[in-house]
Parts: sequence; structure tokens; C-alpha cells
Amino acid sequence: MTVHLDARGLTIDNALGKPGVPLAIHFDGDGIVHVQSGAAGASTALVLDPHRQPSQAPVKVTEDAHAITLSSGRFSATWNKDSGLLNVDDAGDRHLLTLYPIALSDGTISFMHGVDDAMYGIHGFNATEAASAGLLRQGDQIAKAGEQGHAGAPFVWSTAGYGVLLDTDSNVEFREVPPGSKPAADPRFARLDIEEKATTANMKSKLDFYILLGPPPRLFDALTRLSGRTPLFPKWAMGFTNSQWGIDQKELLQIVDTYRAKHIPIDNITLDFDWKAWSEDWGEFRWNATKFPDGPDGKLKAELDGKGIHLTGIMKPRVHVDTVEGRYATAHDLWRPGQAASPDYFSHKPVKDIDFDKPAARAWFFNDALKKSFATGIVGWWNDEADNTPSNTQFTNMQRALYDGQRSISNHRVWSINRNFWLGAQRYAYGMWSGDIATGFASMEGQRARMLSAIDVGAMQWGMDGGGFNNGTPTPENYARWIEFGAFTPIFRVHGEFGQKRQPWVYGPIAEKAAADAIRLRYTLIPYIYSYEQTRRASGVGLVRPLMFDWPHDANVRNDVDAWMFGEGLLVSPVVKQGQTSKDIYLPSGTWTDWFSGKVYAGGQTIHYAVDSKNWGDIPLFVRAGAIIPTQPVEDHVGEHPLTELTVEMFPAADRSTFDYYDDNGIDYDYEHGQYFSQTLAVQRVGDTVTVETGAASGSYKPALKFYLLKVHGGAASKVSGDGTLAAFASMDALQHASGEGWTTGKDRFGTFTYIRVTAATARHIALTLGH
Repeated sequence: MTVHLDARGLTIDNALGKPGVPLAIHFDGDGIVHVQSGAAGASTALVLDPHRQPSQAPVKVTEDAHAITLSSGRFSATWNKDSGLLNVDDAGDRHLLTLYPIALSDGTISFMHGVDDAMYGIHGFNATEAASAGLLRQGDQIAKAGEQGHAGAPFVWSTAGYGVLLDTDSNVEFREVPPGSKPAADPRFARLDIEEKATTANMKSKLDFYILLGPPPRLFDALTRLSGRTPLFPKWAMGFTNSQWGIDQKELLQIVDTYRAKHIPIDNITLDFDWKAWSEDWGEFRWNATKFPDGPDGKLKAELDGKGIHLTGIMKPRVHVDTVEGRYATAHDLWRPGQAASPDYFSHKPVKDIDFDKPAARAWFFNDALKKSFATGIVGWWNDEADNTPSNTQFTNMQRALYDGQRSISNHRVWSINRNFWLGAQRYAYGMWSGDIATGFASMEGQRARMLSAIDVGAMQWGMDGGGFNNGTPTPENYARWIEFGAFTPIFRVHGEFGQKRQPWVYGPIAEKAAADAIRLRYTLIPYIYSYEQTRRASGVGLVRPLMFDWPHDANVRNDVDAWMFGEGLLVSPVVKQGQTSKDIYLPSGTWTDWFSGKVYAGGQTIHYAVDSKNWGDIPLFVRAGAIIPTQPVEDHVGEHPLTELTVEMFPAADRSTFDYYDDNGIDYDYEHGQYFSQTLAVQRVGDTVTVETGAASGSYKPALKFYLLKVHGGAASKVSGDGTLAAFASMDALQHASGEGWTTGKDRFGTFTYIRVTAATARHIALTLGH
């Protein structure tokens, strides 16, 4: 046995007991251990980003007669020469897991972990299966992309501080072995075996996987360093989307005009089959000129642009066989192999599916007909039904074709939703939705676990058919509560099956008011929401995160789907039961303030929360102590008016908290070249002194923003001091009518507060002395 050391780790010849089969263990950055057995080679799986750059973080290597230890600043990995075991520990020598390299020779990753470790990841739930298992992953599990709203990844992780990611696009089986089984009989430890369900005979000859280390946010940062960062969605996608099947141009304009007349905000109408000339030559890719006469020449786009509305359209993986494009697909072998033609359920004419795993198919799919449809108004992609295949990457590659195609002709950002997810898809502006779900409270309630489990495998851009797709029309109460739920998801949209309407005014005045208020609240939070686009891109953790991301050691939130964090500052627990008059909500440690009433709750307890069962207008929403929440006036659509003054709600706590406010033009990819604006806002309270800071701005983008109106809750200041001169004003009205900086005090539902108006894009340090 020979050991070769290098700057990042070691390679051991014959470590697995097989001649010529090496074992390589390297640190790929602090917190990532890369393990390879068998013949090394470049990755071919889409799960990893082909453009990633391995980290050159320093690794300390120590060796004695019995072991070789690799250590970084936070973790160590020790290979025992005698037993062949690989032990992974944190910097405090807390044992995390033990890997049995000898098992790798049989194509199995076998490791021991704490018997009480909470395990997550692997897969979510499809549209029709029960989601009662929640977020924890116990017993035998299969990672796959799946059908109808299913999300999967060859990734399992634990709040104990580790995860394991396989470099594969094959299905992966995760098998729990009962405690006490060999090779470890210690009841404190459990064994988990991971096996790639290889599709080719030679895949078992090597295994390539990563051990990720750290608390949940660090795990997901490492995960996206390996599998790829997400591009930003367009800013309009932070708003509200109304999808509809069964519509023409006249009704479309009536719907848009009604939203605008009622000042119910909306940014996107998504069209189903209706927009296409389905079954005609190139009909899968071009406008239906009968239903949308002003679509093909761009007149409809121009009219809707003036109303602040974007159009997005459905795309299918199938093409009609007896058409110009169908014959082209036959001649160039673009079909899925072994698939016979069958009647389409909509046109009743023969169709087959394109095989998007073929590069030639992807290159062809964004063809001249589709380019014209994009140029004349279809600016986003609702990809449907590419999940009926054994390939985990068919859906990924369908959207990859559209992403690469659009980026080749336009600098406008790509938007999409897709009906399943496999890790790596996020690189292609890939959102997902939960499939063709039923109406009703039971279905709505199950969407919570579907969303949070999808996020647990890296599908951070998630949405659903608000109101439910099939099974008829939701009741007014169900619709109202569904809109309130959807307002606190990453992708906020409604949809129904053919002929179903999901506009708020369809469900009566009580439901309309509740729904409209929830939509308007969403639009108030657009600056907060959009800042988390950049947070997700930079850190891998998005707008919505399960509670165990922030409280990994709180047993009460291990399988909690009733509430989640909406950004770092807000906890939401939507009402999902019919006629509910109260609900019990667990609030983790900290101090929480009801967004609507201002009532303050101590965390670490379950509260009994009253619910309005008559008007349905209340949303259990709580502000975390330390929260910094930028807001803006409600607009009919995102970007309707230049944002010159940003109101920032600040809830200072004893620990210093920060928020990275982010903005750019919201339209194109110039942010990739430095065209963005970012500024860190910070607040802290120590006794009767509150410190507020605005950091130096970064990026070359110059927004319309002139001032921050910092609303510091928790007391009225008697004195405000710091760098620069801030004049005191007698009232908020006087401050607003002034031309520059200043401060005043006031009172709202949260109690007394201090307003500070400061110039944006400048670094400031301000101290508030609270009065008595």
C-alpha cells in the first residue's frame, strides 16, 4: 500500500484491497471532502457544475504510524492505516461520521452516524402521494427526479453537521441499517448505505462523492459551490402570476384591465395550450393567430408592456409527428429512444417526445419559430410533462435548451417553472411547481411539506397552482387562504384546469379582499424579497427556508412544516384548515412580534393564536428580533414607479444584525458584470442605545434610490448623533416635506419608534439614545 500526499490531500494505492484501485481523499475547500475510488476521470453528470473551480484552501497533513489526518480550519478527516476507516470530526473534535472505504469496492458508500441524527434531503413528494412523512428521511429511500412535482437529489444531509453528495445522474438508493449491525455494534451509532443504481455495468467500478460539513446554511453553500449557483430571475417574477387554461386575447385583456381597475397587483399572465397553434406546422412553437390575432406581429406585447404585464407560455416536450418539425425530428434522430407515437390528449393527433438529453435536440428546440414567439411576447417558459421518462435529466435539459437558446439571442433574464427537479437544474433559471394538485384544504395543507422538502434538496425556487389545479372550484375560503399561503412562497402564482378562473373577484367580496390584501402585502415586501434573489445566488439559501436551517438543534422544529422562515426576518404559519378559529404555532428561541398586531411573544414555546374564521384576512406572521425589512409602497406591478425612498423596518436586538440590500435593473444579466447595487444595513441595541449603520455601497449600478427612511422600533429617541448632521423634526409630516436628512419620532402598532432619513449609498454610523 502506497500513500501519495499533495497540497489538497492524499491518494492511497490498493486501499480497497484490490490491486490498481486507488482511493483519493482531498479537501475541495474548507468544509468539503472529496472522495474518489477507482479510476479518476472528469465528471459527466449534470448534478455538478462543469465550470466550478476547486478551492485551493490550505490543508494541513499530519501522519504517524497509524493514521494520516487532513485538517482545515473547521474540520478534520483521519484515515486509519490499520482499520481503513475514515473518521470525520469538527474542529472541536466532535465526531460526525465514519466512512468504511472497504465498502466502496462493492459500489456502496457505507458510513456510521449518530443514531439520533436528523436526516434530510434525498427527495420530496409528487403531486398525488401523501406528504405526511414531512421532512425527515428515515428508512429506505430513493433519490430520483420523479414525476409531477417531485424533487430529488443524490444528497442526504443532517442538522448534526454533515451531508453526502454523489456525483451521478442515476437514481440513488439510501438504506438504513438497524443499529447494532456490523461493522459497528455500538448502539449509539446507526449505519447508512448509499448505492448508485447504475445504468451501465462499468459505473460500479468507481464512486465519486463529496462529504459536506457544517450547519445547514454552510451545507447548502457548499452544495451550490459544487452543483452550481442560480442566476437571478427577473424582478417582475417576485410579483404575482395568474396562469390560465382556456382563454383568448379578448378575455386576456379584460382580465388584465380588471386587475388594473381594482389595483390588485399582478405582473405575469401565463398562458396554457391556448397561445399555441397546436398540431399545425411549427404549432408547438408559435402563436395561435385565431385566438391571439395581435400575438404574431407583437401588437399584443406592446399593449401589455404598456400595462406592466409580462406573458409567459406553456411548453411541452412532445412534437406532432406528421408536421414539418416532426419529420425533421425523425430525420435527425431527436426522439426519445424506443417511444412509439401515440395520440395527444389535446389535439388527438400522433405525437412523440423530444429527447432533451441529446445535444442536437437541445440545439434545435429553440428554433426560429420559438425565437419569433419570444420576440413577440412569450418571455418565460412553463415547461410541462417532461417528467414521464426514466431520465433524471430530461426536464433539466428541456429547460437547459430554453435557457441556452434565450441567452444566445437576448440579454433578458430567463424565467421558467418546471414540474420536477434534479439537483443541477438550478443553473438554468429553473423554478419548479408541485404539479397538478387538487383543490381543497387537504391538498393545500400538503403543499407545505412539498415546498420545504423540495427546498431541502436544493430546489429553492418553488411554487404551486394556487387554488388547486383540478377537482373543481375552490371555495371562497379555500381560495383566500391559498392566496395568503402563496404570498409567502418563492414563486407566487395561481392556476386551474381548463375553464377554471383563479382571479380574486371570482370568489366574492370577502375572499377578494383577503386575497387582494395578501397580494398587496407581497408587493410591499418586494425590496426584501428581491434582495434574497442575490442571497440565494451567493449563498445557496433562498427566500424560504425550513426552521431547522436556523435552529438545527431544536428538536421541536425537526419535522415542522407548519411554519417557515421567509427570509431571515419573518416567520409565517399560514392558515390551512377550513373554518379554523385558532391554531397552535411553535416559535423558536428569540423574541417574536406579530406583524399585524404588534404583540410580542417570547420564543421557545407554542402559542395559541386566534384566527378569523369569518373574513379570512389574517396571516400568522411574526417578526424576528433583529430583523431588518426594507419595504416600499404598493404598486400595480413591479417597477411601476421609480423607488426614490426606501422604508426600512428595523427591530434592534442585543446581537448585531445585518441585511444586505440588493438592487439592479431587474431585467438583464448585466449584474454578472458588476452592474448592481448592494449596501449592508445593520442595527444593534445595547441598553438604551441603538446603533444603526449603513455600509459602503458596492457595484456600478446607480438606482433611483436617494434616501433610506430607517424606522427603528423599540423606543423614541431623545438624541440622535453620529457622523454627519441630522436635524430633528417635530413630526413625520415635517420630515417628509424636508429636502434632506433628519429624524423624528412616532408611534404605530409596534409601539414608539424613531424615524431616521439618511442618504442612500453612503456609509454612516448613527447612535440613538432612547428616551424614558
